[in-house]
Amino acid sequence: MLDLALSILFSSLIFVIFKLFSVYKVETLYAIIINYLVACAVGLLFYNGEVAIADIPEKPWFWGTFALGLLFIIVFNLMAATSQRLGVSAASVATKMSLVIPVFVGVLVYKEELGAFKILGIVLALAAVYFASVKEKSTAFKTASLLLPFLTFMGSGAIDASLGYFQKEFITNSELPIFSATIFACAAFIGILFLLFKAFKKPLKVNLKNVLGGICLGIPNYFSIYFLLRALQNDSLNSASIFTINNVAIVMFSTVLAIILFKEKISSKNWAGIALAVMSIILVALF
Repeated sequence: MLDLALSILFSSLIFVIFKLFSVYKVETLYAIIINYLVACAVGLLFYNGEVAIADIPEKPWFWGTFALGLLFIIVFNLMAATSQRLGVSAASVATKMSLVIPVFVGVLVYKEELGAFKILGIVLALAAVYFASVKEKSTAFKTASLLLPFLTFMGSGAIDASLGYFQKEFITNSELPIFSATIFACAAFIGILFLLFKAFKKPLKVNLKNVLGGICLGIPNYFSIYFLLRALQNDSLNSASIFTINNVAIVMFSTVLAIILFKEKISSKNWAGIALAVMSIILVALF
């Protein structure tokens, strides 16, 4: 449970750092690319074995990390587009509700058992994520506009499900740091290619503020994935329980941090969501 708690902590810090980006005018696109480079470097530092770059493409999980790196970039841009066009609430709900995808993958593919209390906990978790994220002013959806949150939902769920799959099938405990580092290296490589493509239209602009922002984001970003993978190797909880607790607790804890650090006002619906989150975690974790 300690690994899961640490993953929740570092994941929640990511939301705080993104909030600070807007306060200190850090350009997110540049910071996110630097963040991947930093996360990769941290992974290499925590890897105890001999790092042979030439051997990494021979690993059975290599092409999976490349695909995950691409997913990281795509989902990040989908989240940004959803936030800009439909609002932050729509992006948050679409991202966090994606926990149902790895849950059902665990049940359908790995035949993990879900008792009545855990099913109830998962249902409450979905409701909790919605109510904890929704704002007082609702966004009017058009049919065509549903595509962005749907793609965000599918992409985020695919990342969680893929991490669970590779952890179960290919990764040993000793390979967790190098596996995580490779994901971030692939994401950084794809992001750099994207920046170089943009440079043909607009000159690159990297400053110290963006670099520091990327460093501050990269460290918790790495550990959020690293400790989640470690938690998935714990036999005391199945993947359905872990992903449910992880996603709901992130919403709950990041909300508390927003209240304390940024004095954000929480509506009655948000408080109801937090209460449902606590109930869902108790049901999933204890039963």
